[in-house]
Amino acid sequence: MGSNTPESQIFLMFGNGWIANLMKDILLEQGKTIIMSKARIESREQVLSELTKHKPTRVINCASTRGTPNVDWCEDHKVETVRSNILGVLNVVDTCFQLGIHVTQIGSACIYTLSEEEIKHQPPFKETDEPFYQGSWYSRSRLLSELSIRHYSNLLLLRIRLPIAADLHKNNHIGRLLKYEKIVDLTGSGTVLPNLLPGALVLSEHAVTGIYNFVTPGQISNVELMELAKKYIRPDLTWQTFVLDDMLSTLRAPRSNCIMDTTKLQKKLREYGYEVKERREALEEVFQIMAEKGL
Repeated sequence: MGSNTPESQIFLMFGNGWIANLMKDILLEQGKTIIMSKARIESREQVLSELTKHKPTRVINCASTRGTPNVDWCEDHKVETVRSNILGVLNVVDTCFQLGIHVTQIGSACIYTLSEEEIKHQPPFKETDEPFYQGSWYSRSRLLSELSIRHYSNLLLLRIRLPIAADLHKNNHIGRLLKYEKIVDLTGSGTVLPNLLPGALVLSEHAVTGIYNFVTPGQISNVELMELAKKYIRPDLTWQTFVLDDMLSTLRAPRSNCIMDTTKLQKKLREYGYEVKERREALEEVFQIMAEKGL
């Protein structure tokens, strides 16, 4: 799986959502060959057909179900969630394994949780800590998916949490926060995509395998994001904060909150000359780009 040089690689992407298209744009800017598959990953036949037809050297799976407008959707669509997040993921990873193809799976870090008090005293979760959180159907599907695939030798599994980018997409954590008059004053891990996604492709190109906490170093707070939005793009922005219990009372299912250790990710990317930016630098860069875009 590691014999192909980066220049000769052919990427095949499953999924056509927000993160998939951000990765596609990076690959195109780098002059790489990228094929966007329209296959339904729930269908093993469709997945296998795409792999045999295009003969990719690298596969990236961004296809998943999280629901609209939020993960509460999964509570009423349990079968659809299982078919996409468990069966579909297994189809992709297993068919790639059979064909000797390296696969990067975009997973979730929402398989851990701590209370607000515990977060203050517990160390960040490492990749070696056994995942356990299944308080929502979405998290349960992600947990079962990771447990099912983590021993595959062709797999790079990247755990994303609260993705952040320089746009106002509905799945962007910034875009979601800006819609609310009241926000929860929470601090946890987040994935600043503009800095981290190129790193994901570096790992894929070099056929790195294993599980990585794919989050930005440091702790990101909702209040900090609103303050940066006010500074850079919404000078008239105002908001109120409320406690987590008040938010949970309005939701169908509880949410996870956690801080993830990024030591393994930073060390591995540094081996390839790629530096992961710390929280504040990465966030400032995102809001500066948004300001330049006039968002």
